[in-house]
Amino acid sequence: MTLDKVVGSAGEAVADIPSGSSLAVGGFGLCGIPMVLIQALLDAGVDDLKVVSNNCGVDDWGLGVLLANRRISKMTSSYVGENKEFERQFLTGELELELTPQGTLAEKLRAGGSGIAAFFTQTGVGTQVAEGGLPRRYNPDGTISVASPVKPVQTFTVRGEDREFVLEEAITTDFALVHALRGDRHGNLVFDKSARNFSPLAAMSGRICIAQVEELVEPGTIDPDHVHVPGVFVDRVVVVGPDIEKRIERRTVREEN
Repeated sequence: MTLDKVVGSAGEAVADIPSGSSLAVGGFGLCGIPMVLIQALLDAGVDDLKVVSNNCGVDDWGLGVLLANRRISKMTSSYVGENKEFERQFLTGELELELTPQGTLAEKLRAGGSGIAAFFTQTGVGTQVAEGGLPRRYNPDGTISVASPVKPVQTFTVRGEDREFVLEEAITTDFALVHALRGDRHGNLVFDKSARNFSPLAAMSGRICIAQVEELVEPGTIDPDHVHVPGVFVDRVVVVGPDIEKRIERRTVREEN
């Protein structure tokens, strides 16, 4: 019996994602985002999505296209500074935001994918991350509708010194969407450079992981030492080819001498 996870199209791959689902989406800025799958999800018409991703794209690209069409009801992110529509929806009470320190967000995804329910970290101790009160949703009049809760803080002895740590719960989602440079029919994935920052963690945390890949190779072709996400975490593979559009978030060039 051959374990072949390749599906024929992005539309087919996301067809069973219903409205109200939670999604972990890979990528870093506009690098390594699963744009073909995001577009397919937009075309499918689902809404009320609860999305976990490092950021929410820009106004007309990445997760920003779902946001602009009112498909996302909650974002869990660490950086949201490049999207004016995101800012508008959050400040007017249309969107809920769980702002999370970047390293903590990465570990929450990794822990969820590893079957770890929660962990203690020093990040956020002594701030509203631990003490609560961070706005998660506003009322239309600008008052706070939903605020972050107080989190448990505990003292541990580390390297002979007592330090406070805050308890952070792991993240698991209904689905995960990622973009990989290369994948095989068994779902083993290889990511390219910065695209690897959040994508393996997002892939692990989803109950069903869907990967779009630029290059499909046969099982055994990828050196096991080079696999970034093993196929056990991946359920569907969609081939998008190497010529898909890839945008640069901020193009910076040096002045001509």
